[in-house]
Amino acid sequence: MLGKFILALSSLVFIAYGLVSLVNPAVPAGYAGLVMTNGNAYAEIGSMYGGLQTGVGLFCLLAIFRPEYYRGGLAVLVIGIGMLALARLISAVVTNDPLTLYTWGALAYETVTVALAAMALRQSYRAVKA
Repeated sequence: MLGKFILALSSLVFIAYGLVSLVNPAVPAGYAGLVMTNGNAYAEIGSMYGGLQTGVGLFCLLAIFRPEYYRGGLAVLVIGIGMLALARLISAVVTNDPLTLYTWGALAYETVTVALAAMALRQSYRAVKA
């Protein structure tokens, strides 16, 4: 049940934020304090924030309804979002510039998501052994 919950929540968050980012890359750029100066910047923000996040969200949705993708969906959250959180934390530690609620909120969300997905993944392997 925990696994389906975190997959559903992640699906909702990633698809919603991804679609907003795909339609209007200026939205996530503004939240992150990024300035887009040319078409390459729009393409990059649109693809990474829009396309990739929407894709991850759709895979999480698929993992809810297709048992053969369930563990894979949880693994994507543990590994993919885990590395995102780790990279964000390292970057936050090494910068001398102040960070906003955007960064701390994203890090909190990512950390909780990884912890819940890891617990659910572990539970799924324990259930097989039982």
